[in-house]
This record gives sequence, C-alpha cells and structure tokens, in this order.
Amino acid sequence: MADSTETATAAVDPPVDLLTGAPGWLPWDELTALADDRLGFVVWHAEGRWSRTRYSDTIGDGLVQTAGAVLSNENTLRELGDIVTDWGQHELRTPAERDDLREAAERLLAAAVRGQVTADAFERLLGRLTEPKLDLRAAMVAAGRGGIMAGTRPPRIEPGERPPMRRVRRLSESEHDRLVWAAMHDADELRRPAPPATEELDALVAWVRGRAPAGDGRCTALVYADATSLSAQPGGHPPADHPGEGRWTAFHEMAGLVRSLRHAEADPRYGRWLFLRIETTGDNEARIDRRYDSWPAWWEDDGVSGPWRTNLQEEMDARAPAWRPPWVHLLDPEVAYRPG
Repeated sequence: MADSTETATAAVDPPVDLLTGAPGWLPWDELTALADDRLGFVVWHAEGRWSRTRYSDTIGDGLVQTAGAVLSNENTLRELGDIVTDWGQHELRTPAERDDLREAAERLLAAAVRGQVTADAFERLLGRLTEPKLDLRAAMVAAGRGGIMAGTRPPRIEPGERPPMRRVRRLSESEHDRLVWAAMHDADELRRPAPPATEELDALVAWVRGRAPAGDGRCTALVYADATSLSAQPGGHPPADHPGEGRWTAFHEMAGLVRSLRHAEADPRYGRWLFLRIETTGDNEARIDRRYDSWPAWWEDDGVSGPWRTNLQEEMDARAPAWRPPWVHLLDPEVAYRPG
C-alpha cells in the first residue's frame, strides 16, 4: 500500500527514505518514480504482518487520512454504517434498527474477508439505502473485481525487482537551503569594478535620508533582492513611516527604488548584487555596501528564511561563469540526493 499525497513525511527534517528495508517484490519502478518527495507512506505485508520504514508515529504520513476506514474492523464497520445513514440517507429510528444494521455490516465484512460475498449480503446491508438506491449488479461486478466473491481472486500488482541503484534523498529541503546559506556566509566577494554612478542610486539615497527616524538624516536600509523576491530588515536606524501612511507604503516605495537600482547597475558579465545596505549620515554622506556573492554579517540569519535556491540559480545563470561564486554548485537539486 502506497500513497503520494502531500504529507509531513515528504518534507520531514531530516528526510526519511520510505523504501528502506522494503522487500524486493514491491513494484519498484512505480515507487521509485514517486519517491522524490511525493510518497506519503509505503506499507507492505509479509510474513503475516504489515511493515514500513521506521519513523516516528508523530510524523503525519497520510495513512490514517487515506485508509483510516479500513485500518481496523471497527473502523470498517463504522464506515459501512455511515454509508447507509449518511450517504444513503437511511434513518435509524430504534435501537433494534441500529443493531440490525450493525449485524448486517458484520456479516458483509466477514464474507468479504473470507472471499465469499453474496448478493444477499449486499441486499441485507445496502438494500435499505434511500437515495441512491442499491445497484446490485454494479455491486457484484465491483466485488468480483475486488476478489471478494467465491471463485474470484483479489487483483495483484506484478512483483518488481529492487533496482541496484536509486536516488535517495539525504538532505531535506530545509537542510539543502541551510547548506547553501552556510556556504554563502563563508564566501568572499569576487573583485568587481564599482558600478557607475546613476540617478537611481541618488534617488534611493535621497529616499533613505528622507526617512530618517529622528529627522536628522541618519537612516539605514537593509535589503535582499533577486529577480522575483525582495525583503528588508531593520538596521540601526530603520526607515520611518510618515504620518498618515498605510502600513506598507514605505516598503513599497523602497522596493520600487531598489528594483530600479538593481536594473540600472546590472552587468551582463558579473551580474547583479543580492544584498544592499545604504547608510546615510547627518553630514549628508552615504555609505553603500553591495554583496553579490556572500551573505553579509549585517543581514540576520534565523536559519529558516533566506534566498530561494531557484532564485539564486536564476541570478547565477545570468552571470558569466568567471563571476559565479564557489558555492554555485550547491544549488544543483542533485546535491540533496545520494545513490542507494
């Protein structure tokens, strides 16, 4: 039994290989194709018991949500009763009717387990459906396909063969992110020529100075930007809101100026900066710090949020190879996998 829903096992940190210890007769071709972040659980029956890879029961794998109705006899009997009362709109008026429904469900389940379901078993339980009414012919066809009628066998998936090598995730998405971010922290900036003076830089510096929280010209703007995302952190003197402005007015103004500056300073050889710090002073000076290749000490790292790897890859692809930092190879999705 396997499931490919979006579950915690697909993103657990550290990652879980749901096929570790699985028997060789599983349909490996199908499961291996799904194992890349799309399997929620894999459960197999061998030597008289159900088994799965070891992981904490607190991790939601989707098994209960997907197959909860058949994980125990009691669950199955409850589900059969709900089919009659909820889906089938049959009202139980007396305790005797409830007992009779329970007995009919127990007989149908027992017959299914023995592979001896009959039309009478269906009729006794589901003949009481109000709307829609029981389609006995369709029920018997389905029972035959499921192998729970006399003379039929349950369908079986053809046994597979364990591949000699397969991709096994060794890093979760968050671990892969942190690997890249750690390398960015350790990286040095490549020596680039200073970007030319632009009106866009003058406009951004003027905006930062005009947002000085004490009105004395001292203000610090810290920004991360790539082609599709932009974020800001507070510096020592973060830009202040003006009276009567909306909550996001200052941020949106700054974002527009930052994007204009990145575009103006972009170079087809050495690319665009990722981090920017602008610090204005009370004596009409401004200090500019651009980081193209490294995570600066002045940009807080909470270990959870940071540049998306796909966005970083886009930025690196736009540079000439000589201007790509040493950590660029860590962006490759295959870094998160090992042969197994």
